[in-house]
Amino acid sequence: MLLAIAAVLAFIVGYFVRKYLSGKEVKDAESKAENLIKEAKNKQREYLLQAKDKALKIIDDAKREEQERRKELFHIQQRLEKRESIFDQKLLDLENKQQRLLDKAREVEEVKERINKLKEEQFQKLEKIAKMTQAEAKDVLLQNTERVVKDDILGRIKKLQAEGQEELDQKAKDILGIAIQRCSVSHAQEITTTTVSLPSDEMKGRIIGREGRNIRSIEQLTGVEIVVDDTPMAITISGFSPIRRQVAKRALDSLIADGRIHPARIEEAIENAKKEIAIEIKKAGEDALYDLGITGIDPKLVQILGRLKFRTSYGHNVLLHSLEVAHLAGLIAEEVGADVTVCKKGGLFHDIGKAVDHEVKGGHPEIGYDIMKKFNMPEDIAYICIAHHEDNPKTLEGIICKVADAISGARPGARKDTYERYLQRLEELENIANRFAGVQKSYAIQAGREIRVFVVPESVDDLESMKLAQGIAHQIEEELKYPGEIKVTVIREKRITEYAR
Repeated sequence: MLLAIAAVLAFIVGYFVRKYLSGKEVKDAESKAENLIKEAKNKQREYLLQAKDKALKIIDDAKREEQERRKELFHIQQRLEKRESIFDQKLLDLENKQQRLLDKAREVEEVKERINKLKEEQFQKLEKIAKMTQAEAKDVLLQNTERVVKDDILGRIKKLQAEGQEELDQKAKDILGIAIQRCSVSHAQEITTTTVSLPSDEMKGRIIGREGRNIRSIEQLTGVEIVVDDTPMAITISGFSPIRRQVAKRALDSLIADGRIHPARIEEAIENAKKEIAIEIKKAGEDALYDLGITGIDPKLVQILGRLKFRTSYGHNVLLHSLEVAHLAGLIAEEVGADVTVCKKGGLFHDIGKAVDHEVKGGHPEIGYDIMKKFNMPEDIAYICIAHHEDNPKTLEGIICKVADAISGARPGARKDTYERYLQRLEELENIANRFAGVQKSYAIQAGREIRVFVVPESVDDLESMKLAQGIAHQIEEELKYPGEIKVTVIREKRITEYAR
């Protein structure tokens, strides 16, 4: 019982104590809160005062900057107004100067017109006094001046031509000399007959056959002429086609070695000979390409190239000539910096048209160009077929191949001409020179490589002699076709003879 009362008392006492402590804490918290609120209000008033001070300061600064900008704008406006007044004044001055210049220009034009009128009047008076027009007086003056300075002009021209020609000649000789020295080719002239050796003269009768049937069969199948004359132990095959002559010769060699000669055996021998010649033609084309290091050529074009082995031009084997031109063109191209491959291929195929010119209409340059285009050869290579016969080839490679062709054709022993054509060319050469005014006589010498022209000294002076030589050379280039070059020498010689008695 006592314990229960004590517990209740303890609880009551604890409750009031706790209540008292709680009230005290609440009062302390409220006092702290009031203090905090007062401090916050004080700080708020301070911040508002500071903000007002800053705002006033910013307003004052803005007003001051605005005043300064207004002052600056005012000064700028004053300077602009001042400059504008200066520009207006300068513009007025320029307008005044322009007007004065226009006035002076009109005055100058008027003065020029008066001067021109005075000149015309003076020219008219001079023409009346001299009894000649202004153009006639000008011609007289030029003629007199030309007579006075002709010797000086002629000497200067000769000196410049000599210096330039010597330098060019030396350089050209060096290049051509190197190319010719490095390309040495032997020449064997082709003829239009082929000789076949016989083991005995009795073989002639067997070749002729009964009533000439064997020889007629050979001639009909090969297209050649068999000449059986009094030459011992030999017969002659005559024909302009080397291929036909070779076919006939090989067929006869085969028949003679076999001993059986009759029309059936003749046909068989000729067919075999044609097959052998076809193989030889192909091999000749392949050998030519191998010699030059050229690859990638169509086999049909190689076959056409090989046919040139049995084609001649002025007695010169065309395939050997083409090989030499290709070598020379390649060597010259190396010296002058041209395309060596184009020059070699162009030089090798430049006369390809001659392989079929007996079968196709037209000149061999045009035929060769068409063949090259047919086999899809490049334009710069195909053009050389035409370029080597043009006076002024359009490409450097064309010029080089034209020069190489002339070198090959002009080599001693490379070509031969008939006696009639030789005389005809010399006569045409002299006739061209004799057509010019002032020519007394002319002589073609050095096998047609040079023509010497003698002129009348009273009608042709030194300067006109130079023009005459150039005119004759140009006329020869237009009218004649010739290998190499022709030297034109004009000789002006005046002889005065007197006798002492």
